[in-house]
Amino acid sequence: ATAGSMSCLRREPELSRSQEFQQHARSQKVVQMNVQLLGMEGDQDLQFLLQGGDLLKVRSPTWKKTRYFKLQDDCKTVWRQSKKIFRRKQTFSLDDISAVRLGRQTEGLKKNTDEQVEDRCFSIVFKGHHKTLDLIACSEEEAKQWVKSLQKMISNMNNLSRQQKREHWIYSCLIKADKNKDDKLSESDMKSFLRLINVEVDDDYAELLFKKCDTSNSGYLAGEEVEHFYELLTHREEIDVIYGEYAQTTGYMSPQNLVDFLMKEQRQKATLADAHKIIKQFEPDENAKEKQLLSKDGFLMYLHHQDAMVLQPEHREVYQDMDQPLNHYFISSSHNTYLMEDQLKGPSSTEAYIRALLKGCRCVELDCWDGSDDEPVIYHGHTLTSKILFKDAIQAIKEYAFKVSDYPVILSLENHCSIEQQTVMAHHMSSILGSALVTSPLGQGMPTDFPSPEELKGKFIIKGKRLNKLEASFAQEVLAADDTDVTEEEESGDDDDYEEQHQKKSKLAKELSDMVIYCKRRLHVFITSVCVQRQEASNSSLPLLSAANAYIHHNMEKLSRIYPAGSRADSSNYNPVPLWNAGCQIVALNFQTTCSDMDVNQGRFLVNGKSGYILKPSYMRDPTTEFPEVPRPIVISGQQLPKVTKKKSSIVDPIVKVEVYGVQDDVAEKETNPIDNNGFNPEWNETFRFDVYVPDLALLRFVVEDHDSASENEFIGQYTLPFNSIQMGYRHVPLLNSNGDLIPAAGLFVHIMIVDAE
Repeated sequence: ATAGSMSCLRREPELSRSQEFQQHARSQKVVQMNVQLLGMEGDQDLQFLLQGGDLLKVRSPTWKKTRYFKLQDDCKTVWRQSKKIFRRKQTFSLDDISAVRLGRQTEGLKKNTDEQVEDRCFSIVFKGHHKTLDLIACSEEEAKQWVKSLQKMISNMNNLSRQQKREHWIYSCLIKADKNKDDKLSESDMKSFLRLINVEVDDDYAELLFKKCDTSNSGYLAGEEVEHFYELLTHREEIDVIYGEYAQTTGYMSPQNLVDFLMKEQRQKATLADAHKIIKQFEPDENAKEKQLLSKDGFLMYLHHQDAMVLQPEHREVYQDMDQPLNHYFISSSHNTYLMEDQLKGPSSTEAYIRALLKGCRCVELDCWDGSDDEPVIYHGHTLTSKILFKDAIQAIKEYAFKVSDYPVILSLENHCSIEQQTVMAHHMSSILGSALVTSPLGQGMPTDFPSPEELKGKFIIKGKRLNKLEASFAQEVLAADDTDVTEEEESGDDDDYEEQHQKKSKLAKELSDMVIYCKRRLHVFITSVCVQRQEASNSSLPLLSAANAYIHHNMEKLSRIYPAGSRADSSNYNPVPLWNAGCQIVALNFQTTCSDMDVNQGRFLVNGKSGYILKPSYMRDPTTEFPEVPRPIVISGQQLPKVTKKKSSIVDPIVKVEVYGVQDDVAEKETNPIDNNGFNPEWNETFRFDVYVPDLALLRFVVEDHDSASENEFIGQYTLPFNSIQMGYRHVPLLNSNGDLIPAAGLFVHIMIVDAE
């Protein structure tokens, strides 16, 4: 049966499953402590997940099997039953979940189930390349309960402060180290715990640390002894030094002490009212709060808050002028968006569009070919990549286009369809996108410029070919059609033989042609602009990309789209920075590929509310504006890295690289010495200096790696942000994994100073 069959009773697992589950259970005390940390005492949704229940797992029309799912006592990990004898991992973390979707929203459920079970279906979509879990509950109500409960838990975990996440993680490691579950730590348990949190110590030091905490001389740590061990472990000397310098009021910070710290160290304007607000929000001791004093714990909680971190809080929201013409912005853009893997035989999926849009992408690509049953399909033509229906892609784009950003989405059409199926394409876009699709110029008469992102909020615009000039639709010609073209540009090659295509007369359906309003596709080649060449300006010490000068001026009026060469069959990427330096707006990358190029792209579009639009510097919009010439030195020092690696057999030797991306003279990289056998709380205490000439185009990237003298270093985490979005002073830096997702308990602590050159 396509719907499958299962019991509709919520029940405890059968005896064999119960015995299997006992290996993963935690005591009721553990549950209570985690529930308190999450602030979810008595929450019915949490209790539902802790009880668990049967769900029908769907893999194919004929493979549907009942499996038992249950939230473990750490309130963070879901255990699932497996019939595979040698299956090692039967759990997944709530941190690994990208989305929980109710209904038959995934390709798997649409393909493998009937519409009659629509209300009982839901899917758990994971970050990265993990397979989606397609599930069927025994009733509509239970499906909704699973979705609601999981979404609430994910939201609550995401809303924990960095300090709370770190405490939760450390406590979970303590529970794992307590092998016999007696709430006591033997010396062997303590060593296991230290390895779990990524610290390697010799036996003599471990014995000394254990004896220091074992005040009862019982041979194990319990109660207050465990708490003392935790305090010793999490003590941060650098915070003591900073706090001690300003805590001048009987060992506490007064409001004036805090103002002094904010103005002198953090280089930010601050008043006594600001200090009172911080104390009220972050001081955990009610007695200290009543006296308007800030303790060291409150000070640390403040430093962990996102407003006090390295990224300027104002830049997390839309702060730039969004009323400029579209070509005055860098636009987050994807190449061959439909692909999940490589360019030759990998799968195509609507999920790839969803993931790109949820990362803030504002220009997606659709390679359209004739399909069966008069339905156009999308795939990488003349390859073994799988196919998806054009209408399914448009439907997915409509549903997810504006969940992250309200600003316009550009649909870049690679049209290889017959006239008949082009007409079908036009019908699908018109019927699915409706009034959100721009099919005529905004305002009255022929446009004299590109519209702005603000004017196009919530809209879709088509980039493609037209049969005629836009002016033909109007009684009088006001603007040359060239002024509304998109310039396609090569990196070093092209996906298609455009020289040959350019000579062929296009066959285009009028219905599709008429939808192309602002982005008519043409080909201009500026090969030298892509090669990063430079010359010294005769009257300036600032090196410029002189070969790109013509292209920079071209991009003041036009839109340019860059994409990877066709030779990149593995979906590798190129460095987008030189293209941004040339003023190119639509620099398209393979979003499915994890690499430093995508890290930098994510960093570029991290700010301005993650809107996918970043206003170009004035000298890239106005030919009368001059390039800046004065370097801005930046000094960086760093400490404190919690565990981020999943390696069980070894302890990391962390090394930090600090990289600057930008114009050629700004590009630089420096690295610390490695810290041996300590991925929990290493301190580098090193200082770097960089001279940044063009801060408007510069990005700063922190990279943490596991040092290996015999082979290539292993990536641990990174964080990239625009230079102009940096907050000075003592700042925590979050770390992202290779997929661009936040590593919950990891970070750097740095001191940054940016000064004007003399």
